[in-house]
Amino acid sequence: MTRTATTTITRTHTATHLADVILGSVADILETLGIDPTWLFADWENEQRAIFAWIKEGSLKCVVLECHQPNGTVSPVLEFPVSYEGTGVADRKFTADRASLARYLAKLQTVPAGTTHRLICTFNGDRTPQPGWRPARRASIAGMQSHSFGRLAAGPHAGADLRFLRR
Repeated sequence: MTRTATTTITRTHTATHLADVILGSVADILETLGIDPTWLFADWENEQRAIFAWIKEGSLKCVVLECHQPNGTVSPVLEFPVSYEGTGVADRKFTADRASLARYLAKLQTVPAGTTHRLICTFNGDRTPQPGWRPARRASIAGMQSHSFGRLAAGPHAGADLRFLRR
């Protein structure tokens, strides 16, 4: 019985950690690109609660940040794929590579004034519906150059990577 309780608590802590790191990274990226993050901050609790719930249940496949430029171009696109460890023993500590992310962000170029953003989640299958979230279709990433940041954050049951795509 103790093992079950420990697993539940640790999975909850992992989900909290990853949701916070992913959303914090999205905020940092928006700031670096010069995109107004008001919408993200206005709905922060709802976004955090949904991403936490989906990571905790294991249904979240990827969080996607799309940047929609005034001329209709969607670029850059940042993906935060989430991977899961069934037992929680693969990585027994909580990690976040914020220093490497800061160095990586320093290489990003700003986007044109008026660029907006959209947050989309993709899933491994069924998921629990969350308030404020509805199905959405991702923009095409065909022909985009892809750059992998690698592991952004990890906990005992899951981890999140970062991939940057641009035209």
